[in-house]
Amino acid sequence: MISQLDRKLLRDLSRMKGQAIAVAVVMGCGLAMMIMARSLIHSLEDTRREYYEAHRFAELFAHLKRAPISVADRAATIPGIAAVQADISAQVTLDIAGLDEPASGLVRSLPDYSTPVLNRLFLRRGRWLQPGSRGQVLVGEAFADANQLQPGDSVVMLLNGRRQELRIAGIVLSPEFVFESRPGAALPDNRTYGIFWMTEEEVAAAFDLDGAFNHLTATLAPGAAARPVMAALDALLAPYGGRGCYSRADHPSHIRVSDEIRILQVLSIGFPVVFLSVAAFMTHAVLSRLLNLQREQIAILKAFGFASGQIGLHYLKFSVAMVAGGALLGTFGGIGLGHRLVGMYHLFFRFPDLHFRLDYLAVGIALVVGALAATAGVFGAVRRAMNLPPAEAMRPEPPASFRPAVVERLGIASLFSHSFRIAVRNIERRPAQAFFTIAGLALATALLIIPNCFRDSVEELLGFQWDVVQRQDINLGLFDPAHPSVVAELQHLPGVQSVEPFRSVPIRIRSGHRSRQLGLMGLPAGAGHSRVIEAGYHEIAMPTAGIVVSRKLAEVLGARPGDTLSVEVLEGEQRTHGLRLVGLADDLTGISAYMELHALNRLLQDGDRVSGASFTVDANRRRDFLHALKDIPKISWVGIKESLRENFRKTTAASINLIQSIYLTFATIVAFGVIYNNARISLAERARELATLRVIGFTQREVGGVLLTELILLAVLAVPIGLLLGTGFARGIIEMVNTETVRLPARITAHNYAFAVLTVTTASALSAMVVLRRVRRLNLVGALKAPE
Repeated sequence: MISQLDRKLLRDLSRMKGQAIAVAVVMGCGLAMMIMARSLIHSLEDTRREYYEAHRFAELFAHLKRAPISVADRAATIPGIAAVQADISAQVTLDIAGLDEPASGLVRSLPDYSTPVLNRLFLRRGRWLQPGSRGQVLVGEAFADANQLQPGDSVVMLLNGRRQELRIAGIVLSPEFVFESRPGAALPDNRTYGIFWMTEEEVAAAFDLDGAFNHLTATLAPGAAARPVMAALDALLAPYGGRGCYSRADHPSHIRVSDEIRILQVLSIGFPVVFLSVAAFMTHAVLSRLLNLQREQIAILKAFGFASGQIGLHYLKFSVAMVAGGALLGTFGGIGLGHRLVGMYHLFFRFPDLHFRLDYLAVGIALVVGALAATAGVFGAVRRAMNLPPAEAMRPEPPASFRPAVVERLGIASLFSHSFRIAVRNIERRPAQAFFTIAGLALATALLIIPNCFRDSVEELLGFQWDVVQRQDINLGLFDPAHPSVVAELQHLPGVQSVEPFRSVPIRIRSGHRSRQLGLMGLPAGAGHSRVIEAGYHEIAMPTAGIVVSRKLAEVLGARPGDTLSVEVLEGEQRTHGLRLVGLADDLTGISAYMELHALNRLLQDGDRVSGASFTVDANRRRDFLHALKDIPKISWVGIKESLRENFRKTTAASINLIQSIYLTFATIVAFGVIYNNARISLAERARELATLRVIGFTQREVGGVLLTELILLAVLAVPIGLLLGTGFARGIIEMVNTETVRLPARITAHNYAFAVLTVTTASALSAMVVLRRVRRLNLVGALKAPE
């Protein structure tokens, strides 16, 4: 049976359904983002963990030049190692039908007559390699999909300089390549780079590695620490050209998934906090003004014997009703948006089965957080209702301290209309209400800045990284470092306008106890293709001594210009050098280290060498140039700037823009909800006053002008504050979501500010139209009656 207070609650909610729905929608937006982000984290983490466990993803990885199989047996005896797998890993080039440029890839060997101990494959389509079979290959799904390859199709591969046609047996996935990208590349290009698997016998014969291996993976025994095991592996493999062991935490594919999870963790907190803060302000405004209107009703309820606790609980149920509505909207909204984003992840994360998994704990947390936000918003008002003595409540609320308004004290009142002066007096005499209204409007304005900042930052990254930093059209790498004379040979290829050499060597760079493995890039002095840019778009001239690193890398290492970094070269004689950090590059993809080309060659002490070159090419002869590259066996990979840019647009940028569009939609809804809510509450609160003005002779236009002027003045005060808050929020959130893989520059444009102002203005205009229509239909007799 419904109690009397609950019936009153239902009547009040029915009368103020517009405001209640607005609060519920705003809260629902915040909870939807929280549930969506937390559930996506849950989906990615659980799917990755299950995939790693089922397919025995390794925990330690090491590349080397060549070692006999007996060395792998010795590695298995290192304390702390549970299992070891030795295989062959080799870079290859491919000639794919319909592809102008030569593709490149990584070939891994599979045991001929047994199942791999670690990094087991998942067969998506086709069949496994048959024992003893030759001329067959398994292809990674990302490359196969990008090039529309199916089991039974053929690919032409250059295996150690020998051209061979291979038939695709199956399309597979590997836990080692959930995110497929070229070694050292921060961004993928699945059309021109893929992963392949062949039988160990065939790969060993092609690369002259019978009875040997050049790639080792291992898992740790339970409780074993990775660092001492890695040190022991490095010592064991060093005589065989070991390039440094690294853990799963530093594996490029694992890092990319972890980065996405970390971004979602930030978004699951940052945006919902702002949205729920707005909802808290709105619930405070709704309930505070409701209590002001129901003072006499509270007194009557207390006089009829209702306890203060019952009355407090009654008004607390208003917030419960709004939280319930918001939670319902947020749960269904979060589930729907989560399903859509999981579909986007299929573009660049290759799991056997990635689907949306609702995090029920996140739903519970969202309910609690929503309830806390609403309770925080109404707590003061509910406590005031509970403590209000009946005798005092029976009297009308005492008027505010009346004194001339600021425009009157300044002696300029005659310049303004009566409606304007009344609006100014009302704001000035109720500062607390004005503060909460301005705070809500400011937060709503701030929310509109953040999503558009993401969109503008993506465009800034695309222009900066591929137009300012990289001015070449095409890069290529060689299988082995060569004499600089190779550049002269490449200069004569069709359509070449300019060519610049570079050298890249794998290094482990340290500062204190922090380290990273990456490629050290040697660029010629005065390079015009790949430029090193610092803050303010200033180009850094390559110094003849010292090293320049990405600002992000310096942050990770805890290093500053002037510090000496330990640089361990992971090829050749593998010497360790102390290099002074002389500059910080503000690149936006990956982490990099740079030296002047001749300085790098002097450091390595192996003569003048280059490992690749960059080109600008006549657009009309671009196809001829790319076709010519297919006939040069020493080329290991080709990177086309426009392909990388387009692939970034289709994957990383597309996911960021999808999230941006979701948040922008929610932010716009919130802005309209906040402004409409404030306008409706102001009308309900001042209905009696407005009716009095009509009775004493004010026209409908003048009465409407009072409300409209007050709304405009509060918006004028709130919008600049909101723009400043939005700028701070946007910079803070973007800084938190930036990773070693991709870093967005916080770009806030005049267009962004204009959109926020226009949205608030439009919302204010529409809300004003609703309010003015209600003012025209105001029942003067009903509004002037006592509320009992």
